[in-house]
Amino acid sequence: MRRPTLDLEALRTLVTGVQLDSFAKAAIQLNRSTSAVSAQLKKLEAQTGHPLLVKSGRGLILTPFGERLLTYAQKMLMINDEAFVSFAEYEMTGKVSIGLQEDFGERLLSGALATFSRAFPNIEIEIQVARNKDLLDGVRTGKLDLAWVWTDGSVASKWHEVIAQFPMRWIVSKQTQFPLPPPQTSALPLIMFERTCLFREAAICQLDQNQIHWRQVMSSHSLAGIWSAVSAGLGMTVRTEVGMPDDLISIDHELPSLPDLTLCALSSQVTPSEAALALNKVLKESLFELYPNSSKIR
Repeated sequence: MRRPTLDLEALRTLVTGVQLDSFAKAAIQLNRSTSAVSAQLKKLEAQTGHPLLVKSGRGLILTPFGERLLTYAQKMLMINDEAFVSFAEYEMTGKVSIGLQEDFGERLLSGALATFSRAFPNIEIEIQVARNKDLLDGVRTGKLDLAWVWTDGSVASKWHEVIAQFPMRWIVSKQTQFPLPPPQTSALPLIMFERTCLFREAAICQLDQNQIHWRQVMSSHSLAGIWSAVSAGLGMTVRTEVGMPDDLISIDHELPSLPDLTLCALSSQVTPSEAALALNKVLKESLFELYPNSSKIR
């Protein structure tokens, strides 16, 4: 037996009337007559074989079946509307250049770019994975349409969006022997980027304020180099846990607390292109899937 097909326009009338708490207001918003709205509701009742509304005082309220249908109606309309948005997005063309921190290069990029390419096959993407300073320069000079950078809260760009906050952590190899020597009696071996680096500055500032001795045993121009040196047990570093290799752990053994760091999207344009905004949206969704406990800022 062939099942009837619910009328999406009639379902939209039902949902709108409930949202506005008035089917007369729904008629105005949907640009229909009150008689047309009434006809659509009766059509739904005929299709389902159940009454949807009953009188309550001067108004109408949903029956238990009407409540049930409303839930399905909202889901069906959401899927319908998403489909039409995706059709428009699918036709989007252009080019977008984006810069990302090395922290996001491995785990975030592959999945996010695959998702973006499927949704926007006609958009060409250029990617630069680099340190903060290079990304900020790319935005300033207009070479990058969009860049994700770490900030201490201060932002200078034509457009920006605060995405999330992550705590900075002291990070060592899982093979590190515990307990560590008390930091007051032994200089902490640090593995860091050279200046200028927000992580380096935060670590040294906290150590100096707490009169803890430290020494830089290695510097690197790449995050991969820092991770490798820490994995080998040469010392500790300070990063967020974003992109941290599985053989490393974060600790707080008699060490001063570190501040949170803000992840910010910057653009060289006052109003970023649709392609840049679409890519930024996909990256955010992928980020929060990978790190659901991050401090999201919507």
